[in-house]
Amino acid sequence: MKNTIIGKNAIIGKNVHIGNFTTIEDDVIIGDNTWIGNNANILNGTRIGESCQIHASAILGGIPQDLKYKNEYTFLTIGNETIIREFVTINKGTVSKNKTVIGNMNLIMANTHIGHDCYIGDNCIIGFNVGMAGEVIVGDFVNISGLTAIHQFSLIGEYSMVSGMSRIVKDVPPYVLASREPLSYVGLNSIGLKRRGFESGKIKELKDIYRIIFQEKRNTTLALELIKNSFAPSTERNLIIDFIKGSKRGIIKGNRE
Repeated sequence: MKNTIIGKNAIIGKNVHIGNFTTIEDDVIIGDNTWIGNNANILNGTRIGESCQIHASAILGGIPQDLKYKNEYTFLTIGNETIIREFVTINKGTVSKNKTVIGNMNLIMANTHIGHDCYIGDNCIIGFNVGMAGEVIVGDFVNISGLTAIHQFSLIGEYSMVSGMSRIVKDVPPYVLASREPLSYVGLNSIGLKRRGFESGKIKELKDIYRIIFQEKRNTTLALELIKNSFAPSTERNLIIDFIKGSKRGIIKGNRE
């Protein structure tokens, strides 16, 4: 390790590789079997799990780009088996939520920025050059393609997929494929759901639910009431209803064609 700086109070697990010219500050915890490349900066308040990969020139735990941040003590937490590629920047939290959270088994591709107080679930793929503003919430098994810009406070639901070069200014419900400009519902994320073990009957049910929401031109309140009355309670049905009810920004629109 050439010219590597490791704070004397940093806690480094077993079998951790640390590359050349990397800086690890005092208040950092790194789990066992994690690999850290050259020129990385892992800053105070960062907690990294086991078996992660942190590639060259990533900057983790940087000060939030938010004027309300007044140097309060906040964190960045990264789960196990997450891969963070080159030049990724992830800011720690502010007084709003106190921490930015990245879950387990995620792939965050090169040059992506994740702002303060964001939450990313497990098994997500965040494409290259994605720009994620503060306090965005991303559910499990989400795929966000490259060059996508995400407005602050946006919600992106579980098992959804967003096409490349998108602009997310409305919430993206679970299980959907979102594309076009403005960003719209263009169908179910059927391929992704099949890969994750969803059976054909469940995929058809989800398509029928979203047909009511997006294609039958009802207002949201009536659509949700019809879904409640037409489909038996299930994890998936309930997740969709709760997501839409909880959306403060409003959800994306249906395909205009």
